[in-house]
Amino acid sequence: MEILAGTPDHLPPGLMSGLARYRHRVFVEMLGWKLPCKGGLEFDQFDRPDTLYVAARCKRSGRLVGSARLLPTNRPYLLGEIFPDLMQGIPVPHSEQVWELSRFAAVDFSAPPQDGPAGQFSSPVAVELLRVALAAAAEHGARRLITVSPLGVERLLRRAGFQARRAAPPILVEGHALFACWIEVPRPNTPPQRPSGRHRLPGLVVVGAGGCL
Repeated sequence: MEILAGTPDHLPPGLMSGLARYRHRVFVEMLGWKLPCKGGLEFDQFDRPDTLYVAARCKRSGRLVGSARLLPTNRPYLLGEIFPDLMQGIPVPHSEQVWELSRFAAVDFSAPPQDGPAGQFSSPVAVELLRVALAAAAEHGARRLITVSPLGVERLLRRAGFQARRAAPPILVEGHALFACWIEVPRPNTPPQRPSGRHRLPGLVVVGAGGCL
């Protein structure tokens, strides 16, 4: 398996359209989110030329098994523009040192389905995907991430050794219990988030990992 990170112009040809199809399958078809889509592709106004993407795929088949999106909060981002109520009166982050993690998923559709509210985090690749996302954000000066998360994710993050906490209590959004979650970006060489084999961005981050070939 390989995990790649970069802006659209630094990613392999065809990967962005593959991410759009993968996101549609996870968030629209599997989780039932009501998102504006065309032709089975899920993109929104936050998918910009400067957006940083992280993608996990099988090296041999090219099949995507994970995705993530990173945006600095000093520019328009999902929580700040669409879900500010999740902060429940706390000012939304606006800093080049705070980045948003969104569209995070780690689902291998060739594996048996996983149930539960954190289904998009159920694949074994989720921890490694988040490690690379944190490393990529750190390369761009981030010290912490904010993310819109479903219930159950906080426990999974802590179990994997990440420092995560709620920014505010969960609220119902279109029938889904969501909350804003802080994730601390570790300093370099701080386990368990330090991936091996990464290179400075912009460019490509390629990390060898277990799982699919």
